[in-house]
Amino acid sequence: MTARFVVIRILALLSVLLGVNYIAWRWLDSINWEAWWIAVPLVIAETYSLVDTFLFAVTMWRARERPAPTSPPQGTVDVFITTYNEPIEMVAATAAAAARIAYPHETWILDDGARPEMRAAAADLGVGYITRSAEWAGKPRHAKAGNLNNALLQTEGEFLLILDADQVPDPLILHRTLGYFADDPEVALVQTPQWFVNVDETDPLGSQAPLFYGPIQQGKDGWNAAFFCGSNAILRRDALMQLGIVGYVRDVEESTSRALRAAEGLLARAARSRRTPASMRGDLSGLRDRVAEARREIAAGGAIAEVTYRLDADVRRASESVVSRDMAALRAELQIVHELAGVDEETGSPVIDDAALAALSAHEFSPLGAMESVAALLAALRVDRPDEAQPVQPMATISVTEDMATAMQLHALGWRSVYHHEILAHGLAPEDLRTMLTQRLRWAQGTLQVMLRDNPLVKKGLSAGQRLMYFATMWSYLSGFTAIVYLAAPVIYLTLGVMPVTAWSVDFFARFLPYFLINQVLFLVVARGIRTWRGQQYSLALFPVWIRACTTAFSNVVLRRPLGFAVTKKDGRDDSGIPWRQIWPQLTAIAVLVIAMLIGFARIAVGTADGTGTLVNTVWVIYDLAVLSVIIQAALYRGPSSTSNRQEANT
Repeated sequence: MTARFVVIRILALLSVLLGVNYIAWRWLDSINWEAWWIAVPLVIAETYSLVDTFLFAVTMWRARERPAPTSPPQGTVDVFITTYNEPIEMVAATAAAAARIAYPHETWILDDGARPEMRAAAADLGVGYITRSAEWAGKPRHAKAGNLNNALLQTEGEFLLILDADQVPDPLILHRTLGYFADDPEVALVQTPQWFVNVDETDPLGSQAPLFYGPIQQGKDGWNAAFFCGSNAILRRDALMQLGIVGYVRDVEESTSRALRAAEGLLARAARSRRTPASMRGDLSGLRDRVAEARREIAAGGAIAEVTYRLDADVRRASESVVSRDMAALRAELQIVHELAGVDEETGSPVIDDAALAALSAHEFSPLGAMESVAALLAALRVDRPDEAQPVQPMATISVTEDMATAMQLHALGWRSVYHHEILAHGLAPEDLRTMLTQRLRWAQGTLQVMLRDNPLVKKGLSAGQRLMYFATMWSYLSGFTAIVYLAAPVIYLTLGVMPVTAWSVDFFARFLPYFLINQVLFLVVARGIRTWRGQQYSLALFPVWIRACTTAFSNVVLRRPLGFAVTKKDGRDDSGIPWRQIWPQLTAIAVLVIAMLIGFARIAVGTADGTGTLVNTVWVIYDLAVLSVIIQAALYRGPSSTSNRQEANT
């Protein structure tokens, strides 16, 4: 361990200890309960920041600077270039560079836009071209994850290099990374940095993210939690296919469980119905018991196909024993089943999804209708037809960003990952604020979708360190709510004189200042010359984006509302002007902060304000204004030409 990492550990430990000391004092001895409506939100926001400090300290505790792999590159490779609607010239330039990669490989353009021009360009370049089947062409179901899953089932390379449409690879990218897989057969993923050629030194849009593609990924790597970032990564096919098969089995188990629960409910309701003759109630109760027995068999590890086959035979025998009693009623009930569930155009069978399950479960069927509904549920399971509708999904499809979810599931299965800290591809970042906001919103929504659907803190298979590393990334996107409090607190004091703490006393400064200063020193040592100020600015300045991401992800996962997917524009600036409607919260905050500061000065002048409190909150306001100023810089920013930088990346 180097002296630098010893210093980092000491600073990390001090940051957490000083933070706990400060926050404990804040909760126990400094809250102004007379102004609880701002005092309590402020201390909650500060507690959130302490958790953030703890997670950052844990991340850096095992930061790892990897040596180059010792094994030579080996294995067959497919290079995947994903695209939907990016310019043909951009994709072709990336494909041409990919074809020049020195290590033997096959290059494929995965075109979810199904464009004839793109197919022709691929043919001219001599690279492969893959799109969805006619059913899905131009309809990117599961977006990029679906595109990759489709290509995985049509190619054979042992390893996959995944590139976004704008990411021009270095010719030696495979020589520099493939050796990790030979060094350790449990490695499923090698991630390299994303670096952008159309970003100047000021980087007002905060695209480069040098802290993330550096110390943070190295820290996660130390915990075996460096994750897939969507591009510039090499993955092991066997690991992805195992993930797809495990996911398919789990989906079958879950769908079978849901169908059998619904079947039990249908039979129980039919047995209680006044429409059911007493002579049939025993048959229905017995059949319900048989469904419950089938559920127990499956829970105990029984083969789903075999159990459901026997259950289906029992249902058919029961329905045949009573069918002659009322054929007209049966035909009517069968029509209801088809109306509630819908019918597959190819097979003529009912289509049973969550909505159909709810509709069928709520309907009061006759005995015959209940039995036929149960038979329809069993038929819709398709346990013995695994090739239909492409059920094997190696890339995770639970989020609009497939990368983190896929990596987390790989780690949960016991696979390992590597972060290789060397720039081996050059891409294009957003060149205007509107595009950047769209990109950041998608990232945040996708990450929060994963947190709500597959929370790492309770996910089986992950180590304690991996749980914290994934959760740390998810936790960071909740900061929008704390930002509101941090912006509001000084405004409230300067304009109304309402104090969130009991006093701006020596106790406050003696606890807060060491905590704050050690935190800043830790960042400086970790960064080691890396510019981190831009990232700190955007963590607060994008608070409306983070809040919107939280609400939309919640409505999508919990309320089942659709969530759109927008491809990041990478072919130059959006010239539709400054997106005033998207940044009005930040501009409003800037105006309110300035007005509050002026009111604070006026209150000092007339002697109605405390000098120490006004000084503290004025410094606070100046800091907030410095942070928010990045939005104005970004709104006015006009980046360098993408074309010239693209040519530079290809040389």
